[in-house]
Amino acid sequence: MGGSTEVLITSCMGVFVFVPQGAEYKAVCNGLRRVNKASSQVISIPVGSKAVTKYLQEWYKSVNLLKDSQPYALVMGLCGSLKSDYDVGDVVLYESCIYQDQVLYCDNDYINQLKSCLKQKVSTVKALTSDSVVFSKDEKILLGKLGASVVDMEGFSALEFLSSVGFKVGMLRVVSDGCKHDLPNLNSAFSPEGALLPLPLALGMLRQPIAACRLIHGSLRGLKVLENVTKDLVHIS
Repeated sequence: MGGSTEVLITSCMGVFVFVPQGAEYKAVCNGLRRVNKASSQVISIPVGSKAVTKYLQEWYKSVNLLKDSQPYALVMGLCGSLKSDYDVGDVVLYESCIYQDQVLYCDNDYINQLKSCLKQKVSTVKALTSDSVVFSKDEKILLGKLGASVVDMEGFSALEFLSSVGFKVGMLRVVSDGCKHDLPNLNSAFSPEGALLPLPLALGMLRQPIAACRLIHGSLRGLKVLENVTKDLVHIS
């Protein structure tokens, strides 16, 4: 599997795409539909490290992998910026992912294959996985000084488990919020199972309406880019 002429998201090549549930998952599926590709290999995962690990353990027990083939995993979704170099709508590929004092690396060959398929500018970055929503601009800037450029809530756990069972893993994310402004504190809007809770979400947004509007605007822009990126990845050039 190599080169920009390959179709990277297709069941016959053993590629599984993992996307956080909800709007991100829908954006990826919409991108596939735009080029008439099936979304059967796109797996909706929960939000949060522990929930992702538990989900993937159960998923792996039930999946039938092609024999004598190298399985590939592509983790897609949105992320937050920790540095002013990256803003809403920017596309990033993860070189590595940090969690606490641990660092794991994505498959470099797969990263290069993905990069060769993308039509727009893409940066290779170090990412940080957080157990909670990083909503404060001050915290974002502080975390950025530790070496990571973007943050998410699932990356490290997905990379850790999928690598451990033999997958070559790539991670592609789109920035949906910058590091110069606060976001609403939505930590209470997620269940322990990684599901979004509508009422706490609404209350969190209402408490900080300006930050909420900024979050909505950035998310919508990021989701549109995510949809377009998915379309590019299945395009045969």
